[in-house]
Amino acid sequence: MKVLFFCPRWGQETVEWDAFLQKVKQAGYDGVEASLPYDEKGKASILNGLEKYDLQFIAQHYETTEKEFDIHYKQFEQRLRNLASGNPLFINTQTGKDYYTFEQNKQLIDLARTVANNTGVKILHETHRGKFSFAAHITSSYLEKIEDLRITLDISHWCNTAESFLHDQQEAVDLAISRTDHIHSRVGYPEGPQITDPRAPEWKEALDFHLSCWDKVVAKKQAENASVLTVTSEFGAPPYLPLLPYTKQPVVSQWDVNVFMMDLLKERYR
Repeated sequence: MKVLFFCPRWGQETVEWDAFLQKVKQAGYDGVEASLPYDEKGKASILNGLEKYDLQFIAQHYETTEKEFDIHYKQFEQRLRNLASGNPLFINTQTGKDYYTFEQNKQLIDLARTVANNTGVKILHETHRGKFSFAAHITSSYLEKIEDLRITLDISHWCNTAESFLHDQQEAVDLAISRTDHIHSRVGYPEGPQITDPRAPEWKEALDFHLSCWDKVVAKKQAENASVLTVTSEFGAPPYLPLLPYTKQPVVSQWDVNVFMMDLLKERYR
């Protein structure tokens, strides 16, 4: 099984796309995870750049934040169809709201399935605070009731939500792992969604917990004879990345941490 590594556009938005893609290629990534504009010229520029540098593309949806459900539903469909038009490997979506009812969130999941069937582009739902999948025990209820629901596992959010490394929720974690098709390799801890630096020894417990979860995803995919598993190194930009008081200088380089995570997992899963 081949493990492919993707760089987030998040945190690099001020870098012109061509320079960003050149940097991504030189760092050793296989592709980019990013959203797409509605503007056809801007969209074409991004997609042509990806082709120029022989980089693969995962489409990322996060922009639908409208509170009113009927408006949210329409905007969600527009976003997904726009992303699907870029012919990505798949769409990774932050779906719904933590305060929507089960039935409302299920309508959005059903809509994503319809868009996937209509366009031929697979859609995964990311585990994420503020969305339907904000906690392990809540996500379990969706996975149990929606048999074809597949996810992007960003378990850092659940550590933060539960204020633990989820050792008392192993069944929920195992169910999520069994339905995972994509990994976001950010490392969280009980008091936050992102540790400062995975290279630092004080974060060993947090890193080891996340590695153990990712190891299980890799083992399951290998057992299923999957040909590919995708991973996005997604340590985030400020305010995910802590800043020093007063100077507001980042405590570490987001770019360096994400490259470190890619290299660590490349070596681990080669």
